[in-house]
Amino acid sequence: MKTLISLYSGAANLAERLLPESLLLLIARLGAAAIFFLSGRAKVEGWFTITDGTFDLFATEYALPLIPPHIAAYAATISEHLFSILLVLGLCTRGAALGLLGMTLVIQIFVYPDAWPTHLSWTGLLLPLLAKGAGAWSLDRLLSRRAA
Repeated sequence: MKTLISLYSGAANLAERLLPESLLLLIARLGAAAIFFLSGRAKVEGWFTITDGTFDLFATEYALPLIPPHIAAYAATISEHLFSILLVLGLCTRGAALGLLGMTLVIQIFVYPDAWPTHLSWTGLLLPLLAKGAGAWSLDRLLSRRAA
């Protein structure tokens, strides 16, 4: 039994050395950015022309209370692109993560309430970014060093 505990402890120590926080935060940033950026790209054609199908979805399946579908379509599409790019750059990371968490909450409550496992996985990527920031490999870190 002691050998098993020792083996487990050694493996845990190795994982901590091989997987530094900066790497984990970078992977969370890139993973969350990929999810939302690809969703945003599905709403447009060309460089950034929102499709008629997107407007139709926001008028029907994605309809939200209190927000006109046309405005919701623009807000969601712009947010998915902008916040994803910010995450990749590691710039304004906490704000971008908070924005995407807000979108996730809206989707969970008003659009797809049965999709909580998917939304929980998105939340699992975004919460560490909100709590810890972008990590060492980011523009946030570079800019904070320059400011200091």
